[in-house]
Amino acid sequence: MIFLQMGFEEMPTNNYVESSFWNFDALFQPQQHPARDSHDTFFLRDPSTTKTLPEDYVERVKQIHESGGHGSRGYGYDWKREEANKNLLRTHTTAVSSRMLYALAKKPFEAKRYYSIDRVFRNEAVDRTHLAEFHQIEGLICDRGLSLGDLQGVLHDFFSRLGMSKLRFKPAYNPYTEPSMEIFGYHEGLKKWVEVGNSGMFRPEMLLPMGLPEDVTVIAWGLSLERPTMILYGIDNIRDLFGHKVDLSLIKSNPICRIGL
Repeated sequence: MIFLQMGFEEMPTNNYVESSFWNFDALFQPQQHPARDSHDTFFLRDPSTTKTLPEDYVERVKQIHESGGHGSRGYGYDWKREEANKNLLRTHTTAVSSRMLYALAKKPFEAKRYYSIDRVFRNEAVDRTHLAEFHQIEGLICDRGLSLGDLQGVLHDFFSRLGMSKLRFKPAYNPYTEPSMEIFGYHEGLKKWVEVGNSGMFRPEMLLPMGLPEDVTVIAWGLSLERPTMILYGIDNIRDLFGHKVDLSLIKSNPICRIGL
């Protein structure tokens, strides 16, 4: 409802299985990045590879990884198609964002606001703040003349509508955004600042091979659905919110959200 109030349209996220190309390569994430190995990613055994990719776009992505372009030096390694073909359980819904932006680049440009809320998968240890599968909320704005100030303003607007008015930003690194910022919200229950999301401006190395105009920029952010819920309801263990030990009294004791159409 918040995204709709802010003028966003929903992205289709109905496919949990994605290729490494859309999940990593199209986002200018190098093939030797540690997040791509089996320690962080669930790869599929059957079907292990994708059958179709847009060949002209694949070639441009290969070029930007290997030797750069558009003012970039690239990564300077031998990009392998067999790595890009591998199927996996998507590690983020940004894989869908890359598909949407590529489709947008094939038409006369128009500014867009996209969002998605759906499940993603990470092969990592379960603890008080981490799960192997969780729900990611993602928003992006594609337009001309956007700046880091626009991103911070949108984030304050978005999180304030969630009831989180205390935000801090910390410089971060992402392969596909520059500059990048981690988002922290104050957790009243834990009495400390907790990371609630990540954000940034998509890099030219990601956008220009798609065919988007050079003066178009994209600001984006992502967060888990579970962590803001923990902050709002004072929960300090994510396993109390999601899983087979959930206390259903939390649902019974809180008002239902009714949306009028």
